[in-house]
Amino acid sequence: MKLSDLSQHLKAVDALHFVQPNGQIVPPHFHITEVGLTTKHFIDCGSTVRTERVANFQIWIAEDVDHRLKPKSLLSIIAQSAPILGQEDLDVEVEYQTETIGRYDLDMQDGQFLLKPKFTNCLAKDTCGIPAVKQASGMFELVGADAGSGCCTPGGGCC
Repeated sequence: MKLSDLSQHLKAVDALHFVQPNGQIVPPHFHITEVGLTTKHFIDCGSTVRTERVANFQIWIAEDVDHRLKPKSLLSIIAQSAPILGQEDLDVEVEYQTETIGRYDLDMQDGQFLLKPKFTNCLAKDTCGIPAVKQASGMFELVGADAGSGCCTPGGGCC
């Protein structure tokens, strides 16, 4: 989800509900304790230098169970963060503490914000020799037979 998408969704909901990938609801008394620009400048295994930038939101659960952040308040926090985030329409990443600090993509479904798992990946598969994923094929193709070979027919010798 882009920062502009998040802002539009915030304008359309009355309350903030975040759902973890396992389906558990983030307790409603959460705080957004940080909004920042996270920049990752790195070299991949194919020797390509890359830069990734995301708008990072940290969700924290406190003891004050009466706290409820409103969508309008989060929009205000985003506006206050503009000098740090800049003008680019960045992807949004959410940090949330479970067993360790997890980093999640964000999506919206049925008025709830979904914390979506992030996955590692090789960005230079062609350079470092990772074969392309082959599409599953039918059993007929797996045995290397073609229609005229007579394999797996009576007297074909495959059994």
